[in-house]
Amino acid sequence: MSSGGWRVPEEKRHLFKEPFGVPISESELGERNANKTITVGDVVSMTVWRMGIIPDLAIYDGRTERREMTDFAALVEEQGLEKTVVVNPAGTITRDLCDAVRNAFVRGPGLIRVDGEEDLALMPVILEAPEGADVIYGWPGKGMMVLVVDQAIKQRTEQLWKEMEESE
Repeated sequence: MSSGGWRVPEEKRHLFKEPFGVPISESELGERNANKTITVGDVVSMTVWRMGIIPDLAIYDGRTERREMTDFAALVEEQGLEKTVVVNPAGTITRDLCDAVRNAFVRGPGLIRVDGEEDLALMPVILEAPEGADVIYGWPGKGMMVLVVDQAIKQRTEQLWKEMEESE
């Protein structure tokens, strides 16, 4: 198990509050035709699953807006689906999370359950995902957002990453 990672300095949190992508409704999900679909968040993962779309990668933490949210976690457990569990505290991206995301793209369809907070998981997902992949994630209080991975979004993510502090 690796240690360390990156954290968002308090004075730079505002830089991480701008959404990537555009809002998407549940009905628009079925119209997507991406080469890969990645979901970040419990509600989004469950919504996509219920629509019959099996994500190539789903990252979830068993919670939504800091409250217990067990529908997706329960589905994973009930179906006996294989998952990777990583610890990732709020405001951080651990090396373990980065490794799990990278490995999921190498091995194929995957589930990553985050013990902690999955909000910043969007960043390693964008950097590791192939161009053309749809990343669907929850935006608290707003609903679902979708972005299509391309070079510009990867560069924006790399610039944001440089604003974080490396931790041991």
